[in-house]
Amino acid sequence: MIRKTFRFAALPLSVALLAATGLQAPVAHAQTAAASPAPAATPSKLVLDNSTRILNTLEARRAEFTADRGKLRAFMAGEFNAIFDRDYAARLVLGTHGRGASDADVKLFADALAESLMQRYGASLLDLNARLQVRVKSETPIRGGAIVKVSSEYLRQGGEPVPVDYLMRQSGGKWKVFDVMVEGVSFVQTFRNQFDTPLRQKSIAQVAAELKAGSLQATAE
Repeated sequence: MIRKTFRFAALPLSVALLAATGLQAPVAHAQTAAASPAPAATPSKLVLDNSTRILNTLEARRAEFTADRGKLRAFMAGEFNAIFDRDYAARLVLGTHGRGASDADVKLFADALAESLMQRYGASLLDLNARLQVRVKSETPIRGGAIVKVSSEYLRQGGEPVPVDYLMRQSGGKWKVFDVMVEGVSFVQTFRNQFDTPLRQKSIAQVAAELKAGSLQATAE
């Protein structure tokens, strides 16, 4: 577990977690996408297409984003909101603390968690190694197809492949990611454990306010 936790933290969280939004290991090489064909609109194709588009944008606007981190954050937020099911993921992170919670409180927590993650890890996107690649290995339906698990590998030069899996579900007629697992370590479980103690002591709104203020931070370490 120590090794896995280190790898989860060492792989930039904006690359591992926000892979859900395409902010993940680059898929800029045609042979990688061609090796894993998928019909239009499938979860695995969304992962591949989004990551390609995001990598190309990061490369094209790297100087602009480096000079103006506000533009980088706006870009990340747009991508994050497009394909990540923030409120559903937030309910899973809240766990038993979220039972009976209002949609407004859950949204407050979801927004604060996303903002904390982007502030802490967003700049690491500028350090992406463009020679990283990702390979989609499989797409597995779960619970009768209500959930799909997309299994992939990060391919690194001079290093072992790093398995990264995405759990996706239909929301608003679109496939959206609600959990990301790096070497079997779940984003949802990691942050559920982290926020369990604060949520035992304070309300969801109070914890969200501390996240937003920066006195409490979401971290994978």
